[in-house]
Amino acid sequence: MATRKQDPNRKIIDATLKLAAQRDWLDISLSEIASEAGVTLAAIHERFGNKQAILSAYAREVDAAVLADSAAIDMDGSARDRLFDVIMRRFDELSRHKAAIGNILDSYRCQPVSALCSLPGLGRSMAWMLEAAGLSAGGWRGVVRVKGLSAIYLSVLRVWLKDGSEDMAKTMAALDQALARADNFLGRLRSRRRTRTTQDQPAGQEGSAGAPG
Repeated sequence: MATRKQDPNRKIIDATLKLAAQRDWLDISLSEIASEAGVTLAAIHERFGNKQAILSAYAREVDAAVLADSAAIDMDGSARDRLFDVIMRRFDELSRHKAAIGNILDSYRCQPVSALCSLPGLGRSMAWMLEAAGLSAGGWRGVVRVKGLSAIYLSVLRVWLKDGSEDMAKTMAALDQALARADNFLGRLRSRRRTRTTQDQPAGQEGSAGAPG
């Protein structure tokens, strides 16, 4: 069986992240990645096609690593606590390539088209993170959840990139605050919806309102 180091895909992803940690992402060519990985340019073309596809493959690896560890998540906790656990596990997995991720994100500030192209991949990853936390990413509620979690993740990602502590204390605080704000906002929406439902009941029918959605 081929080892991890002998896998061409693994070599290409590792080489890409190594170069990204050292150089401006926009200046890195596929030829350089091929040379660093010890593979042919044709091998990259066959397996990935472009740099964004390599990053997408790395993101799927991060997804898989978090999902593989999802059995350790306490499903008896609140949805907020479960999401906190899942996202912190994701940041822990990303930490080995923090410099590369920082450089790549910096390049997106100058290349908004690439940033927009990466958003569908982010949505897919956040959908899996929701599922790992025991929350459905399906239907219109799932779409809202994915968009909300993506916004939270991106806001906390900026804190994580500057967090030099070993225990990621600043990152944990930022994530906890962001999830609390989202939880409070959703709680207010539910309260308003219940109030409107009660007000719409015919006289004498207040006690017959259906269960909250």
